[in-house]
Amino acid sequence: MRKVYSLVSLTKNRESKDAVLSLNIKQIQYPEQTREFDSRLTKTGRRSLSHSISHSSTDSNSSGGSDAENPEDVVSPRDMQQINSTGNRDFCIKNIKLAGFGRREIELAEDEMTALMALRKAAQGEKPLAAAKIVGCTHVTAQTAVLFETLMVLGAQCRWAACNIYSTQDEVAAALAEQDFPVFAWKGESEDDFWWCIDRCVNVEGWEPNMILDDGGDMTHWIYKKYPHLFKKVKGIVEESITGIHRLHHLSKAGRLCVPAINVNDSVTKQKFDNLYCCRESILDSLKKTADIMFGGKQVAVCGYGEVGKGCSAALKAMGSVVYVTEIDPICALQACMDGFRLAKLGDVVRQVDMVITCTGNKNVVVREHMDLMKNGCVVCNMGRSNTEIDVNSLRTPELVWQHVRAQVDHIIWPDGKRIVLLAEALALIELFNAPEGRYKQDVYLLPKKLDEYVASLHLQTFDAHLTELTDEQAKYMGLSKYGPFKPSYYRY
Repeated sequence: MRKVYSLVSLTKNRESKDAVLSLNIKQIQYPEQTREFDSRLTKTGRRSLSHSISHSSTDSNSSGGSDAENPEDVVSPRDMQQINSTGNRDFCIKNIKLAGFGRREIELAEDEMTALMALRKAAQGEKPLAAAKIVGCTHVTAQTAVLFETLMVLGAQCRWAACNIYSTQDEVAAALAEQDFPVFAWKGESEDDFWWCIDRCVNVEGWEPNMILDDGGDMTHWIYKKYPHLFKKVKGIVEESITGIHRLHHLSKAGRLCVPAINVNDSVTKQKFDNLYCCRESILDSLKKTADIMFGGKQVAVCGYGEVGKGCSAALKAMGSVVYVTEIDPICALQACMDGFRLAKLGDVVRQVDMVITCTGNKNVVVREHMDLMKNGCVVCNMGRSNTEIDVNSLRTPELVWQHVRAQVDHIIWPDGKRIVLLAEALALIELFNAPEGRYKQDVYLLPKKLDEYVASLHLQTFDAHLTELTDEQAKYMGLSKYGPFKPSYYRY
């Protein structure tokens, strides 16, 4: 029997659904991390992975591959001359001809993203982002496109790149480009492509950003590294990932954070709506589409029990899977136990599980030693923006054969035949851009509780829900404003 591992790279399908309203504004100058970032530019890192996986049929370690490639997939978008119907060339995408399909996807996403659409309707007359020049690096999907276009309706000028080389929907990028939205992103970017796209967003004659919207800190890092003079005009940074927030706090502690930053990753609506509830649905959808998996009776190891891990674990358990959880934090570990999951170390269960799903935001969570022990047919995937959790580079050795199955799905075959399957944000911007001088210092801030509650109230419109209002007497008794905020900043929901 041949031993096979499947590696699947998943992204949170609704990564920037309405919870994107809780965008983080931050700046990331990396004191002790510059060396690490520099190494990522020169070594085969997480983003070069997409090139090696999506083009594994031409890789030296490949089995040769059987699926034919489209001519458009052979020619890099960087080498293609594309123009939209208005004569605009300020974009770089896979294929502008996909615009019609992408527009239909965006329109469908609008129906699901009631909070953003409500904000668009309520604030479009005021144009609270007039004169804002936002440069962003997030996922480029139908859901995030609703955000991008909302920012423009609210008066902003934008330029955008993708934070993840796997998650870009090429048809959506085409729809944005057709509407004269400067977007530089396509699925399957190489490491060099990734940084080139970011540079195209920033290095523009006659245009300088004054706001940054980041998912992971790469845009902020690039500006800090290549164009530090631009920070003189930047009013703030919005950051929506845990990785980026960690970097911001390092900068703040070192006294090197030169603009205000808002952490929306830890806002309640982002944590619960985006990380927990959306991932609870998208994990099943992603695995079904990429690997066609039956979940009942399967044994699954979920690495990490933060909000993303909680959502994934709950979904898999509901489908009849036996779920093991790995955790480093005793509080999250206790939550997993109280929720009925088995707490274990990955090394203790890796031989028996059918799937391993990483949700930590860390690096080298699943390494070659783990994958050597996995059973035939084990599915390995990452749930999130970063590819560093799975040490894919360790699999690119002469003794292993890569067999490309379809987009974002590869089989890695061991010498004995074993194979594994490898599966490959807006109110905060308004707050920072319009804040009076001096309100925010050069530090990292949580999204104000008042705005967090406003985001939640926008979502409630979807459910035809009706909030109870405090009477004047009740508000006075509780010491609260009738209009919020209703909980102190330290309250944990």
